[in-house]
Amino acid sequence: MRFMVIVKADRDSEAGKLPSAEILEKMGKFNEELVKAGVMLAGEGLQPSSKGVRVRFEGKKRTVTDGPFAETKELIAGFWLWQVKSREEAIEWLKRAPFDGGTEVEIRQVYETADFAPVDPTGKIRQQEDDLRRKVEAQQRR
Repeated sequence: MRFMVIVKADRDSEAGKLPSAEILEKMGKFNEELVKAGVMLAGEGLQPSSKGVRVRFEGKKRTVTDGPFAETKELIAGFWLWQVKSREEAIEWLKRAPFDGGTEVEIRQVYETADFAPVDPTGKIRQQEDDLRRKVEAQQRR
């Protein structure tokens, strides 16, 4: 099972304030543990929303809105993509993360190709998805 672990933004991350060297060192050690255990597939911090945009889709109309965005509680500051056996395992790993100060982190399971079987009786869409994943993986190995 894959899970996206979403680190919520706060005033500091939205202000573009970087974590301290101490926090970065602790996070680096935690990330090393995740990699050694074969859990971490990806993980990145994100620039503040002031450097981002949102695109709204309505019919054929596309509306682009520049950041920053007002509702910090709806924003993310970073993420991991983890491969674990269960939701409970993801929770146990996250409990070991070196967060403090009211940091909020959300865990969401990623859809797998097989999850789309009820709406894809022929398997055509699932096959296309599997093919695309293989192509992406091959590109990443280059």
